[in-house]
Formats: sequence, structure tokens, C-alpha cells
Amino acid sequence: MSSTDSNEPKKRLSDIPLSVLDLSPITEGSTPAESFHNSLDLAQHVEKWGFHRYWLAEHHGMASVASSATSVLIGYIAAGTSTIRVGSGGIMLPNHAPLVIAEQFGTLESLYPGRIDLGLGRAPGTDQQTARALRRNQRIGGADFPELLTELRNYFEPYSPETSTGIRAVPGEGLSIPIWLLGSSDFSAQLAGLLGLPFAFAGHFSPDYTLPALQVYRNSFRPSEVLEEPYAMVGVNVMAADTDEQAEYLATSHYQAFLQIVRGERKPIQPPVKSMDELWSDFEKYSVQSQLRSSIIGSPQTVKDKMQQLLDATQADELMITTQMFRHEDRLRSFEIVRQIWKEEQ
Repeated sequence: MSSTDSNEPKKRLSDIPLSVLDLSPITEGSTPAESFHNSLDLAQHVEKWGFHRYWLAEHHGMASVASSATSVLIGYIAAGTSTIRVGSGGIMLPNHAPLVIAEQFGTLESLYPGRIDLGLGRAPGTDQQTARALRRNQRIGGADFPELLTELRNYFEPYSPETSTGIRAVPGEGLSIPIWLLGSSDFSAQLAGLLGLPFAFAGHFSPDYTLPALQVYRNSFRPSEVLEEPYAMVGVNVMAADTDEQAEYLATSHYQAFLQIVRGERKPIQPPVKSMDELWSDFEKYSVQSQLRSSIIGSPQTVKDKMQQLLDATQADELMITTQMFRHEDRLRSFEIVRQIWKEEQ
């Protein structure tokens, strides 16, 4: 992975904020209720450790993901924390009427002022059958995303009798809620650039498009009332442990989760295994490793080196870390290691 611009000054990890993306994972033998409590515990820890944001992702129909009612869970996390920004990574806007999202996030911002982010994606976050069950409008492709985005942004404008359509988001109107566009290709990258919005790229599962999408975003960026310069955040899988061997062992739970996607299976997060070779075919191994090849797995020194390499390549303004492990204690330890690496350089 080469740098997007080799002439830019080198950033260090200490120069940028670090944030967290959580899917509130459901592990084998546990319940969604336990997942929610673990998410809150993680949020409270990373808040104490100085992380900047805690985002939750909308997925549906997955036995391993509990964050389907994303707005509700954001409220739970925000209520249990006090300083960290809490938001969506993201809300899949085509699944919802824009007015509903405006009201939900207007409510969240009213309850937790200055702490709520609204990250938006255009994918369904699920399979086609479930996507149809979610939507009254049966169009699945996301082609109407720009129109939905415009409608949503208009609901946050201050109310004016002269310009009102008669439809009002209460709460919502007049509130300043940061809107981010999320993407795993160049569609939302270009749209975010043209609108002058911050952009978050799903580098944790779309590594081949990371640098091209960032280049499209920066090249298409137009200053706006929101941003004068582009602001790009990159998602990355990080699985840290005290040794490289332990990290590789713990990461097998994540490999199994993506193997299930390849096979079309739906299971909770599985315990780690000593070797994946007994579980996957050569084709499945290639498919999973191709999608996860940007994952950072290892000891503190390994993770430090690879995170710096990612930052060198992307020149990201912020990194958003997601960590899938079977045991909550191991996930906490992984984020603690990242925090130690980050703070050592400050």
C-alpha cells in the first residue's frame, strides 16, 4: 500500500485521534443483552483512555451482531458515558425514512448535546430478503441515496414558515449534528467531497479500494460551511495481544466470522481455534484473507509498526478501530494495548 501523496509530511499516531467502531458482537453461548453490557463497558474504558468517538454499526439478521436498532443503542452508550462522542457507523439511510432518522438523531442530540455523530451509508447492511422486509420502498440499489441525504439534511435546517414544506422534524430542526458519509468504494467518497462533508472509509473490509477512494474524496473536495479542508477517517481491524502468537490465535474468531459470510452461514462469534486450516478450503482462505488483508494483528510492537504503516499510506486524519474477539476481556486488552502505543508517542 503506497502513500496517497508522498510529498505530505509524515504523521505520527500521536498526531491524530483514535476512535472505535463496535458491532456489539454476540458470541457463542451469550445473549444480545450481554453484548450491550459489554459494549457499554468497552465504551467506558475507551472514554477513560482518551479515544475520540464510539460508533455503532447497523446490520440486520446476523446472529453475531446485536447493533441492529442502532439509534436505540447509541442512546444507551451515550447515557453511560460523559465525554466521548457517540454515533453511527453507520445508519443505512435507504433502510429508513429520512424524517425518522432526523427525529431519532434530533432526540439523541437534544439529550446528549455536542456528542452525537450521524454517519450514513447506502448499503442495506444485510441480505436482499431482509432488506426488502426493512423497507416500504422496495428499491435496493441505493441509487436514491443523494436524494435521501438532501431530504435528511433539510430536516435539520432551522424552521422557516417561508420555506417550510409543512413537514418538520421535531426534535431535529435547527440542530447542528455532524453528518459523515461512509463508504467501501468511491461513490460516497465523491459525494462527500462534492458536498464538503467528512468521509469515513471501511478499510477494515474493503482494503483494495482504500487508497483510490481517499484520492477521489480529496480530489473532489469542495470547501463548505461544514469543512474548509477534507477530513478522512479510515476503519481498520486491530487485534492486539501480548505476543504475536496470542494475537493470531485470538484473530481466528474474526476469520471464522468472515468465513461464515463467504458460506452464507449465520452463527454467533465462535471461540478461537489453534488452526484455521481444518475449517476452510483454499478458496475460502483466499477469499477471507483478501478481504481482511489490511487487518493489524500482533504484539504491541507489531501493531505499532503496522498502524504507522497504515497512517503513512493513507495520511488519514483519524483512525477508527474495530476489534472482534470471542472474550470481552481480550477485546478490552487489545484496546488497552492500542492506547498504550498511542500514548507512548504523545
